[in-house]
Amino acid sequence: MNDLSTLPARLTERVLYRDGLVLVIDKPAGIVVHPGPGGGPHLEHWFPLLRFGLPHPPALAHRLDRDTSGCLALGRHPKALRRLGRLFAEGRVEKTYWAVVQGNPAQPQGRIENNLVKQTRGTGWRMLVDPAGQHAVTDYRVLASAGGRSWLELNPRTGRTHQIRVHCAVLGCPVVGDPVYGDPAPTAPMLLHARAIALPLYPARPPVRVTAPVPPHMLAALTALGYDAARDDATLPAEAIPA
Repeated sequence: MNDLSTLPARLTERVLYRDGLVLVIDKPAGIVVHPGPGGGPHLEHWFPLLRFGLPHPPALAHRLDRDTSGCLALGRHPKALRRLGRLFAEGRVEKTYWAVVQGNPAQPQGRIENNLVKQTRGTGWRMLVDPAGQHAVTDYRVLASAGGRSWLELNPRTGRTHQIRVHCAVLGCPVVGDPVYGDPAPTAPMLLHARAIALPLYPARPPVRVTAPVPPHMLAALTALGYDAARDDATLPAEAIPA
């Protein structure tokens, strides 16, 4: 798991893309993005470090789970947040996740489509497949399989809570390290990464496309499945960040 003790000092180094409207940061695994009822550290606390000359800090345009790493988009001011909110609501933001899962899907690619509802029990909650829930759609393809695990690329077409995690479990291939939909007592962190995001922010330009490098806690598992860090363009400096 990432060492979060130096996160405030390093947060500016995790900016993958910046322009006048949006920041995309590489969220580390192991920290929630906003304060929860249980308290504890959260990423929003350090957003003032990301003003880059603007009078107010950026704000979340969407969410990632505590143990999910990768591309997280922030709006730099209210107008930007409204624009981003419309894009996410209209399903126009393209998101790509990488996951290491247990087992191997029956088909090398496909679509998972069902309805999800939140179930609360005692002090915990989880998402369940339920016809009365919200429609959820995820496309997937298998990038590699070996040693009883698979490396999946997943593209959620809707933005439901825990959607990727539930849909991997529906495939019969839960995300490695997922304590809710997979192993109830995992011995390793969850291996789910928001690999890339494409934001069609500007009508006359191509979408802003940002890719997050593989995090350290997933490197060994992906390498065992054929990932080659030396050939990964996301390990290069991001050219999209203005000088």
